[in-house]
Amino acid sequence: MSNATFEQTSISKSIAQSAIPRFIFGPVGLLAILCLALAWPMDYWGLKVLWTLTAAYCLFCWTSCFHEAAHHTLCGSKQFSIVVGRFLGTMIFVPFHVYRESHIRHHAYLNKSSDWELWPYSDPKTSLWFRRIFCWLEIPFGVITSPCVYGRLYFHKDSPLTNPEIRKKIRNEYIAIVVFWTAAFAVVAYTNTWVIFLTAWVVPHILAGIFQTFRKFTEHLGMESYDPLLGTRTVIGNGPITRLATYLNFDIFVHGPHHRHPRYRHDALCNRMAEYQTENPELKYPVFPTYWHAIADLLPSLIFNPGVGMNVGAPTPAEEKPHDVSDFSEDVTAEILNKDDAIVYADEEQTDEEPADKIQSASQVSQNHSQLDTATNH
Repeated sequence: MSNATFEQTSISKSIAQSAIPRFIFGPVGLLAILCLALAWPMDYWGLKVLWTLTAAYCLFCWTSCFHEAAHHTLCGSKQFSIVVGRFLGTMIFVPFHVYRESHIRHHAYLNKSSDWELWPYSDPKTSLWFRRIFCWLEIPFGVITSPCVYGRLYFHKDSPLTNPEIRKKIRNEYIAIVVFWTAAFAVVAYTNTWVIFLTAWVVPHILAGIFQTFRKFTEHLGMESYDPLLGTRTVIGNGPITRLATYLNFDIFVHGPHHRHPRYRHDALCNRMAEYQTENPELKYPVFPTYWHAIADLLPSLIFNPGVGMNVGAPTPAEEKPHDVSDFSEDVTAEILNKDDAIVYADEEQTDEEPADKIQSASQVSQNHSQLDTATNH
């Protein structure tokens, strides 16, 4: 075995060992769903609330697992990621490959009109009132709106997704979803277990959709910059609740460095963020010590102007560098983002003259991104 192969095998094994304990939400969530279905250990409303919230949060963690699978980084295995991703996508009515293709573009075109995942908030053609109504409906009905938003990439007449092989995979995954849920509803109807189905699955699933929608909003809504480190909110904290939530969700809350480095292993993102803060002390990164701090920063945008990019005051983005969106890039800033839109430059693009430009850009960010003024350096 060559040194390179041995090193790659060691890295994959390390990633797997880091990820496997995080799957505790799987059996815990299944236990909560079974307890709801069987009214165990007793039919008491307090226990129902406990099991419902437990099941809902575990289902929410599965959406983070779905995200990790889309990056092909789940346990360091591409094939394992695809298998798990297709299963989870079937459960939540979102074909795995339509989510992956949408998410690739989300990383490449953050906060731009071509960011299909953040529609309608990223689309300057949508009115403020449409975005408000959609936003307020998405909070309670995220379980419905999310499949619709992702499905646009496949069904919309102006979709950039033209690869026939990928479209075939998505078509087959839609067929699998229809077949599975038709069979599931048939079984529920035949056994007349609608109440159990609603109690043990539908209600926790709706709550999980609310959690997921708030996570998306907290990370993105109101963010103006096209630079991945400044155009997303990042949560890094030392509190036990923040650390546990981050751990169970594959460090997805460390969102800025993840957006810049989509292939970076999730358990190393906190260190990467610390490096950026050390390298660029003049910048006020939107990094928060708890999720509640990030939500507080989100609220004005959520209430008054739900949008990102141009919809919250950003200039028209510059044309991207020549690039390929068939897969995630290693470094979005270095490979895709135009220098005019970059604030935290890629290492290889820095020159002796660039720190002054960088400081000037940081000043512009302070003026144009009010949310950065309240961000916490951590």
